[in-house]
Amino acid sequence: MPKHGKQYRNALAKFDQYKVYSPKEAMETVKEIASAKFDETVEVSVRLGVDTRKADQNVRGSISLPHGTGKSVRVAVFAEGAQAAEAEAAGADIVGSDDLVAAIQAGEINFDAAIATPPMMAKVGRIGRILGPRGLMPNPKLGTVTMDVAKMVNELKAGRVEYRADRYGICHVPVGKVSFDTQKLVENYGALINELIRVKPSTAKGRYVKSVTFSSTMGPGVKVDSSKTRNLMED
Repeated sequence: MPKHGKQYRNALAKFDQYKVYSPKEAMETVKEIASAKFDETVEVSVRLGVDTRKADQNVRGSISLPHGTGKSVRVAVFAEGAQAAEAEAAGADIVGSDDLVAAIQAGEINFDAAIATPPMMAKVGRIGRILGPRGLMPNPKLGTVTMDVAKMVNELKAGRVEYRADRYGICHVPVGKVSFDTQKLVENYGALINELIRVKPSTAKGRYVKSVTFSSTMGPGVKVDSSKTRNLMED
């Protein structure tokens, strides 16, 4: 068992760690027990009844949260010509082609998300070993390989997040900051859980949403009643 600091132990003492809370109560609890000197990120962890060793049970995608994440996202776009101009106009932080590939090969990775037009993927493929392990590789399934680069730049800047079930079937997704209103955090969670239910693999058997936990960057997990997905603001 890892040793936790005094602030973490104090946070544990402020709530019943064995109780299952409504989404609203859980978010309020996470906000109350957050004690870091910075604006902590609120993360939702959803354990799904899937076996990610089976290709048809991999759960992965992205979603635009209604209230964003509160994080400033630096976006790089691999594009040329008209698409490059559109990306720049939409507010992309870095736009390039061979020059951007060369910069990344030289170790310059100054962005949090990447988009590419389909014609650029042959070039981007050369740096797949660099981008892939960092979760930065453009992917058609996530909408980041597209000709409509301006739309995706806007969505990423506005708070589009990626979800992916790990080998234990758990999706860890940021849904905002501790400074957000409780209602906005709960609505972001609602959008996420509804999306995960929408993409449920047809081959997944038994209970699909097994458990849900909310936590802040430095805080302990608060258990959530996963059955309450419709009336999320109820106590």
